[in-house]
Amino acid sequence: MKYTALIGASAILMAALPAAGQEDAIKKNGEPIYNVTVVERSVKAINYEYRSGPTKIDFHGTVLLPQGKGEATVESLRGRTEIDAKFENMTPPARYGREYLTYALWAITPQGAARNLGEIVPNGSDKASLHVTTDMQAFGLIVTAEPYSAARQPSDVVVLENAVRPDTVGKIQPIEVKYELMPRGHYTLELGGNLQTEVANAPKVSMATYEAMLEIYEAQNAIGIARTAGADKYAASTLAKAQALLGEAQRLQVNKSANNVVVQDAREAAETAEDARVIAERRQQDEKVAAAQQTAARAEATQAQTLAELQAAKAEAEAARAQAEAERAALQRAEADAAAARQQAEQAAASARAAVQAAPPADPAAERTALRRQLFEQLSGILPTLDTPRGLVVTVADGSFDGSEVSEAASTQVAQLAGMVKAHPGLRADVEGFADGADGQGTSYARAQAVGAILLSQGLSADAITARGLGDSRPLVANTSAANRRENRRVEVVISGQPIGNLASWDRTYGLVPSTQGKR
Repeated sequence: MKYTALIGASAILMAALPAAGQEDAIKKNGEPIYNVTVVERSVKAINYEYRSGPTKIDFHGTVLLPQGKGEATVESLRGRTEIDAKFENMTPPARYGREYLTYALWAITPQGAARNLGEIVPNGSDKASLHVTTDMQAFGLIVTAEPYSAARQPSDVVVLENAVRPDTVGKIQPIEVKYELMPRGHYTLELGGNLQTEVANAPKVSMATYEAMLEIYEAQNAIGIARTAGADKYAASTLAKAQALLGEAQRLQVNKSANNVVVQDAREAAETAEDARVIAERRQQDEKVAAAQQTAARAEATQAQTLAELQAAKAEAEAARAQAEAERAALQRAEADAAAARQQAEQAAASARAAVQAAPPADPAAERTALRRQLFEQLSGILPTLDTPRGLVVTVADGSFDGSEVSEAASTQVAQLAGMVKAHPGLRADVEGFADGADGQGTSYARAQAVGAILLSQGLSADAITARGLGDSRPLVANTSAANRRENRRVEVVISGQPIGNLASWDRTYGLVPSTQGKR
């Protein structure tokens, strides 16, 4: 299933809430205005006086959620500030865009720094509550729609803002806070499908199940956004870890494990994906800065060299004029010397440019080794992988099969493997099934065929896939115990081809040099 289709489930999640209310569109003159763009807003920051007792504040809805409201009790205690907030009329966030799955509460300092205080999950009556603790003293509070709860910067979809009440207790210092928001569309991906049909067909589920579903979709959103930001290239290992955590959460959900365990793994997957996105953006920015610095350094060096040459030529000309100002011939010779110096500088620059153009091309073998290492790291995040002279050997263990059928979780992992191989034309996958001697060659071949069928269904060419059963011809350990026999029952996918070369990344070539020892 494509990721763009998965994001479409944001509206289905909202429809799945028990006894969910009917969503009202924001309209102006009868026309929807969901695409309101808020570039910069202001909100009142309050300095909550230390140990002055609880302070009451209200939340008012913005133009994006005019019916939204809420209240909070804020109390500054030793080493912390506690916030107990309640909200009403929190309609599904998907109304602002299918990429928005949840709401988040943010604290904004008077200097404009934003901190994510926690996720707001409305129930079937569009109500929600949140109790959080922060070390901040003076801040404003806003609520925004987000694609996942682990966001590090607020989106521009601000739906609620704090407001000072007439009966507010304690010393209050209203400050006009200006904060920069993430532009609309930063999270947006191109989506497909019929949203109305999806919502109509959505089942009703319990609140605990809804929260588990929501966290899994948030993790999928986070991984898709990280991949769009270039995490596949700049933070491959972190992204692979997030994908593995998501796969584990999905496996737990399929196995009907406790919802709190599913939520735990899904949230960690979303946080890890957000780390991958931030790492990718930072590394891309570092690349741009480094390239700009190199360009500037080269320009400065060229300018300094040219200036030195011009100063030298000028010094020679002035010296010549000082020595024989009355003699025109001497002056002409000095000018000729200066012209010759400039010509030499131009020739030197031309020679330098020619040397740069004649620089040797990149080493193809080094490029293949780098790709091999990158692919090895990505595959290791999904299934156990070894870099061998035969190629990258990925092992699908005996526990991933039910007889000769591949389990659902393992099918997802093999599908991810297929996507990585497909991304590099020229690679092939040789699927080899092994048994422990008791199952015989038939079972090993059937398992190899099942894995090969998944690779083929993911778009790999039939010419690039082979499947065969090798029975007990290559045991890893002696078949002397049940554990050893399980280890021998496996399927190995050997990935090889010209793009990653024929040499393991840890190996190297050796030259043959005739020995001179013993010769006189």
